[in-house]
Amino acid sequence: MERIGAVLIDIDGVLTVSWEPLPGAVETMEALRAAEVPLALVTNTTSRTRAAIARRLADSGFPVGPDDILTAPAVTAAHLRERHPGARCLLINTGDVRGDLSGVPLVEEEDGEGAVPDVVVLGGAGAAFTYAALNRAFHLVQQGAVLVAMHRNLYWRTADGLDLDSGAFLLGLERAARTEAVVTGKPSGAFFAAALAHLGADPARTLMVGDDIETDVLAAQHHGITGVLVRTGKYRPETHAAAEGAPDHVVDSFADIPALLGLPGS
Repeated sequence: MERIGAVLIDIDGVLTVSWEPLPGAVETMEALRAAEVPLALVTNTTSRTRAAIARRLADSGFPVGPDDILTAPAVTAAHLRERHPGARCLLINTGDVRGDLSGVPLVEEEDGEGAVPDVVVLGGAGAAFTYAALNRAFHLVQQGAVLVAMHRNLYWRTADGLDLDSGAFLLGLERAARTEAVVTGKPSGAFFAAALAHLGADPARTLMVGDDIETDVLAAQHHGITGVLVRTGKYRPETHAAAEGAPDHVVDSFADIPALLGLPGS
């Protein structure tokens, strides 16, 4: 693994669960920093801004800052500014990520008929995903609004188990409206391209560490990145066995990464 020159790391399920550090995760991050390995935290988390994520991780001991983090909302904002400049957007998302959506005009629920959205943006599931909100999105897409989704995750791991995510609702909305969303977060090529560009990294010399075999690992491999699946977070043996491809490496946890990279002292 000496050829690896950069590491992309998922957060939820790899470094933390319900924002609590997994065993050995902080120490592993410190080891990567000590070895001066370029790294970026790449996440489909839509509940917090990059700055808020960095504060939460730093409070837990992780040596990271906002510039180390790439989120689905940040990549979504870049996509909207480039492909739909000035378009009015209805955001359905649980959590406040407006700080990462600069330059994107957001239409509020109460704005009335004079501000009909041009784009419907689905973020992460939660209390905001009401019938009324999804039905409004359905009507808007039928009327010609573009559908953009920050990710397709079906579920995520919490301290209490697996919770349903927005990908499950997105599938129904796409089928009902007879359309297909543009997905901006993982597993999209645009997301991985943004992460590689952020580090100035060559995909052939980059490692992606994730707990989602499809969204994190196989998607990264599709773009020429070495994929490492960890058996933490949302990992399930049956999902691993049913996947349409095989990870380049499978390890028990993020704590195994220094040894995989052959770092000193591992």
